[in-house]
Amino acid sequence: MTTTTTPTVPAVAARPRGRRRPLRSSRAVVGWLYATPTLVFLVLFFLVPVLLVVRMSLSDWPLFAGDRGLNAPDNYVAAVDLRLFWPAVAFTLTYTVVTTVILLAVSLGLALLVQESSRWKSLVRTAFLVPSALGLASASLLFYALYSPQSGPFGQALQGLGVVDEPVSFLGTPTSALWSTVFLIVWRFAGFYMLLLLVGLQAISGDVYEAARIDGAGWWQTFTRITVPLLRPSLALCTILCVTGSLLAFDQFYILTKGGPDNSTVTIVQLVYNVAFQGQNDLGVAAAVSMIVLGALVLLNVAQLKGLRGGDR
Repeated sequence: MTTTTTPTVPAVAARPRGRRRPLRSSRAVVGWLYATPTLVFLVLFFLVPVLLVVRMSLSDWPLFAGDRGLNAPDNYVAAVDLRLFWPAVAFTLTYTVVTTVILLAVSLGLALLVQESSRWKSLVRTAFLVPSALGLASASLLFYALYSPQSGPFGQALQGLGVVDEPVSFLGTPTSALWSTVFLIVWRFAGFYMLLLLVGLQAISGDVYEAARIDGAGWWQTFTRITVPLLRPSLALCTILCVTGSLLAFDQFYILTKGGPDNSTVTIVQLVYNVAFQGQNDLGVAAAVSMIVLGALVLLNVAQLKGLRGGDR
């Protein structure tokens, strides 16, 4: 009878727990080094200006006299009592709703169009994206020339087609000024939002559409019950960006209408500019209006994010 002896495995020395700490600490240091530029940028260009505006909103701060001491809450009372405050709020909300609905509808339509494979797909995508490369101020100046009743091509084209008999004033009435500005914004941003929605469309698996076709779903059923629900995160992102940008509208109205006619197109941000630098020259009241706008934006974005999370559950 033979006996076998199992070779003894040398015991592995237990790794001291303390040796991992330098590795973890070095990773933490590297992480902080990566995050430091962003943190410095955030503090210098967001946190410090916001704190300065908060101080202005609580102080008597004329444009050319500087800080004259505490003036709270009189600045906020004066801000709400401004003659154009509530008209500016109403116009800004109207402009935001109209622009958001039209812009998202057009962008989604363009995304569905360029998603289909065709020999002109690349050319069409590029054509829709070209306006996004133009700055908003430059685009506003371009449309200011295009809308000119005397020399603008739009009015001449309508007259040439016999649609109108007299030169058209695209910016002469409150309604025409609003829709002319909305047309500019849709032309300028539709390509950008189309790109965001196109990324969301391409993330939807083709198997889902194939299963819907096998089940006999039509185009409308596929669009409403598959495309839109699965595209909800991209739609929510576009909605947040569009609403925030529309509530902070300034450039297009300042260049196209200067708030006219009869102050009918004064946005809330343009009101801040007018109070601070034109007329009253009161930085304290202007800062109070800015803080009201900031608070409304924060509440609106929180509500939108909660709505998005609630829909994902």
